[in-house]
Amino acid sequence: MHDSLRDLERELMLLARHHIAPNAARRGRTRHLDRSAYLLLSRLEAQGPMTIGQLAEAFSLDVSTVNRQTAAVLQAGLAERIPDPDGGLARKLSITPEGARRVADDRAFVIGELSGLVSTWSEDELRLFASMLERLNASIEAKDGQRPWPRSASVPGR
Repeated sequence: MHDSLRDLERELMLLARHHIAPNAARRGRTRHLDRSAYLLLSRLEAQGPMTIGQLAEAFSLDVSTVNRQTAAVLQAGLAERIPDPDGGLARKLSITPEGARRVADDRAFVIGELSGLVSTWSEDELRLFASMLERLNASIEAKDGQRPWPRSASVPGR
């Protein structure tokens, strides 16, 4: 098992080094979201309106860091502050239609890149790999006490 864990560590390190998301070299004329905006807006899209504190907890980040990130998406019109739909006092951030469109555009780009990378994989191999990554991410979230990313109930043990 030790060799397998060493192999896993190496492959995760290499995966983290590769950038499938749009980067400066591949952007061309199309405007893409930066990584933090993509993650933040994807979370709001998946979970619905959240406070700055909830976002900080969800990403295990300092509130000041999340404040800077949200200021950028607010200024760009990709998110907006709304009253708490549950009647709480804190205002929440919600993704705007433009933010949802931009996330969808970037997601389509990433899916297109992935499609080329795994074009020789079978559907079963893709499903298994996605399931194993989902399981690993769920384990990391549980260990770190992070607010789990909203996902289907398909992860074993959830």
